[in-house]
Amino acid sequence: METELEKYIREHSTVQGEALEWIEKQTNIRTNYPQMLSGAVQGRFLTMMVELTGARDILEIGTFTGYSAVCLANGLHGNGRVHTLEINDELEDLTREGWRKAGVEDLITLHIGDARDILETLPGPFDLVYIDANKREYTQYYNLVIDKMRPGALLLVDDVLLGGKVYEPEPACDKQTQGLLAFNDTIAKDPRVEVAILPIRDGLSVIRKKG
Repeated sequence: METELEKYIREHSTVQGEALEWIEKQTNIRTNYPQMLSGAVQGRFLTMMVELTGARDILEIGTFTGYSAVCLANGLHGNGRVHTLEINDELEDLTREGWRKAGVEDLITLHIGDARDILETLPGPFDLVYIDANKREYTQYYNLVIDKMRPGALLLVDDVLLGGKVYEPEPACDKQTQGLLAFNDTIAKDPRVEVAILPIRDGLSVIRKKG
């Protein structure tokens, strides 16, 4: 359920287009976990980050129904491309239909399979990386992708606050919480990057690779 704060923020942010509205509606109808969708405010933030940085080579880990990939592609200029990784092949038809409606299908390459295996095969370098996938594996994704990022590149990581679980006095011992605790600690201690956690939705880390 949307809070009054979330409602106010959404109503005073630039609205999503018809294609994104369609993807959001179909995600609610055709999937079991529609709350995994990035949503209009975070989607607009992703588009703006691509536009502001001029990113051309983009990597997304965790496609879901393709909403955030559209947002990333919407910010591209010139001959840029989004490579997006998804383990669940059952969503591919819905994902591609949404991309066609948004007019960005030719800007996105979909890779189906385990992200850890696929990352080994992608050469990079990338200007911007967005992670919104298996929380248990965030640190593994990070270790696989950091050397494929250009100096000055941005890494955006979703759900890093996990509903407050990571900063409870006694954090839960479930694997998702423990995975995020390990990831957040890794980033905070890594001298190769600088980070700011924003309280957007369930927490968004904005990480810049130094260089």
